[in-house]
Amino acid sequence: MSFREESDDGRDLKKPFLHTGSWYRMGSRQSSMMGSSQAIRDSSISVVACVLIVALGPIQFGFTSGYSSPTQTAITKDLGLTVPEYSLFGSLSNVGAMVGAIASGQIAEYIGRKGSLMIAAIPNIIGWLAISFARDSSFLYMGRLLEGFGVGIISYTVPVYIAEIAPQNMRGALGSVNQLSVTIGIMLAYLLGLFVNWRALAVLGILPCLILIPGLFFIPESPRWLAKMGMTEDFEVSLQVLRGFDTDISIEVNEIKRSVASTSRRTTIRFADLKQRRYWFPLTIGIGLLVLQQLSGVNGVLFYSSTIFEASGISSSNVATFGLGAVQVVATGVATWLVDKTGRRLLLIVSSSGMFVSLLLVAIAFFIKDSISDDSTLYSILGILSVVGVVGMIIGFSLGMGPIPWVIMSEILPINIKGLAGSVATLANWFFAWVVTLTANLLLNWSPGGTFTIYMLMCAFTIVFATLWVPETKGRTLEEIQWSFR
Repeated sequence: MSFREESDDGRDLKKPFLHTGSWYRMGSRQSSMMGSSQAIRDSSISVVACVLIVALGPIQFGFTSGYSSPTQTAITKDLGLTVPEYSLFGSLSNVGAMVGAIASGQIAEYIGRKGSLMIAAIPNIIGWLAISFARDSSFLYMGRLLEGFGVGIISYTVPVYIAEIAPQNMRGALGSVNQLSVTIGIMLAYLLGLFVNWRALAVLGILPCLILIPGLFFIPESPRWLAKMGMTEDFEVSLQVLRGFDTDISIEVNEIKRSVASTSRRTTIRFADLKQRRYWFPLTIGIGLLVLQQLSGVNGVLFYSSTIFEASGISSSNVATFGLGAVQVVATGVATWLVDKTGRRLLLIVSSSGMFVSLLLVAIAFFIKDSISDDSTLYSILGILSVVGVVGMIIGFSLGMGPIPWVIMSEILPINIKGLAGSVATLANWFFAWVVTLTANLLLNWSPGGTFTIYMLMCAFTIVFATLWVPETKGRTLEEIQWSFR
């Protein structure tokens, strides 16, 4: 905190040390915000444009996740890595992301949503450069950790920023762009990995962040964060920019001011306060959904997909994996279109039910395959059913359990605990992602059918969880959602 501004009553209001994107502000304090200043009108930016810029962060997230799949053979050969050494390389992004998740909430609270994205971009760029110039495993490991750290911050900050700038009738669709961008990043890593070597692919991984950093200077900061920090003038200008200069924002301004007034930014939340329903209930839902997202076994299924494709007779598992990534993008795009029409809770239930049925199909196929001859016709048919089940599971995940937990987490957490609670929820998500990835091989070696049965049971519990506890947030302002927990 190094900038200071004097308020009308003589009190000093602190500003964060990094306050980017202020170019759209009034050139003169004498100008009325609701007036017709040509400078502001010419600088107006739509919410969609803001979302497209910050979506470069999740594309980076997805590219990091997808990078290790098409590059395994080449990296292990060029640098002489063993399979355990490469497995460590792949898993270190999860470790870095857990560290980034711990820091993400506090960074986003102290320097803003945009400032934290700028900080997240820097270790990502350094990490990709370290990998591209690596001559041994140490540079690979360092690069992967740095990438993971940046991704951990991105995974919390982007959905929160989108939720805080989006109008209530578009918030679900725009929030789902976060997960859609992740799947696009994964697909791009798979696709480009078919044509370029691993060093060139790492260099290409820098591009999203190189575009993101300057892009952040051309979008407004979250108006809700500005209001919380006491920057009233900036808050109102930011909101007017986002809603358009012919829009009356007075009702929304008053709602946000009332919400901020009821939860002072200087209030310290104690553990005893978490016993209040308005805190523990949204926190439980946010953490629960993000944990169940991982316990569905999606990372384990994706990890095992190439083996399933090979078992079913598909000659090029890399091409098939790219195809699976493309299916993910399409299904997530459909979810983006549906979420503000059908609602969050219904999509969660439909998504989890689809995953349950698909995993049941895969589990049955593996249990039967273990008891029949490898050269039988039934064995081949079961291999095809396994592929159908995996594709169905990914479609089900992409329709709801992929994008919606992040949307709901960003909507329901009260503003005065969003930083800490969001960090905890994001950390839980990354921790269980690491656990599922780490245990997938062990479980699959124990029993493929049993593994998919475990994942299936987790999806069944998710159906119950969504039906009984997850509130519908479609068409409600963030303030209305948070007041409903009181």
